[in-house]
Amino acid sequence: MTGLVDIHCHGAAGAELGDTTEGSLAAAGHHAAHGTERLVASLVSAPTDDLVARVMTLAPLVADGTLAGIHLEGPFLALGRRGAHDPAALADPDPALVERLVEAVALAGAPDALRHMTFAPELPGADDLVRVLVEHGIRPSVGHTEADAARTARTLATVADLQGAPALVTHLFNGMPPMHHRAGGPVAAALAAAARGDAVVELLADGVHVASEVVRMVFETVGPHALVLVSDAMAATGLGDGRYRLGGLEVEVTDGTARTTDTGSIAGGTSTLADCVRWCVEVVGLPEDDVLAAATTTPLRALGLTA
Repeated sequence: MTGLVDIHCHGAAGAELGDTTEGSLAAAGHHAAHGTERLVASLVSAPTDDLVARVMTLAPLVADGTLAGIHLEGPFLALGRRGAHDPAALADPDPALVERLVEAVALAGAPDALRHMTFAPELPGADDLVRVLVEHGIRPSVGHTEADAARTARTLATVADLQGAPALVTHLFNGMPPMHHRAGGPVAAALAAAARGDAVVELLADGVHVASEVVRMVFETVGPHALVLVSDAMAATGLGDGRYRLGGLEVEVTDGTARTTDTGSIAGGTSTLADCVRWCVEVVGLPEDDVLAAATTTPLRALGLTA
């Protein structure tokens, strides 16, 4: 299989990326052994000092090529769409936190390590956050949001204009209101933006997060050039059912589906990106070339990475 590029991944082999160097290497190694050539490590919402420590753990692995970068999934997320994020760690957008994280990775020898950041655009201060992210070359990604279609559309257009490249949308459908024909919400806005070239949407096509007919619809609506397959894999990947942790939350994995023990929210995935590719081809019935494009060239382009 062509070397895959996973831009949203939390861990594997019992380890959470960013927790320890040894565990991060084990998680990255698991994904590499299963076809992922380039891996971006995702961090869930956490207190500032914890995030600083985690990016400093990961930055040397970006510098030496083990990882392709770091994805900050929070902490600027909507409480009602937090999914498997600790509510105590959520906050309104704060450019000062971004500046501190940028300084941390630079001190650790990887000044360009921060690749993208997920945020809810309806939160106060989101517009200032977007400007700071773009200034530092960090791709803003809309997600875990309660925003309506109009707010989402404005933010995606602003991001695309400021950075001269399509905005990102974190795992379309998950962590946002469902699309309704009288209230399209962020899903409708994201699909429209992707169709006209102003956005690239992540899609969690693992057979758990999004139905096969919806995966097909997105591929056929926006095309593989505007769609990135991601694993969102967490520590249970490669190990099976049982109790795990994601950030500060306890997670129970049953029949391959991870859910938080407190709210029952889906807590990431347990598949590798190669598993997602196979599911799209064998179950959804999509053309292999399209699926591979969404798992190789499109994610590289979405983050401005070289091939």
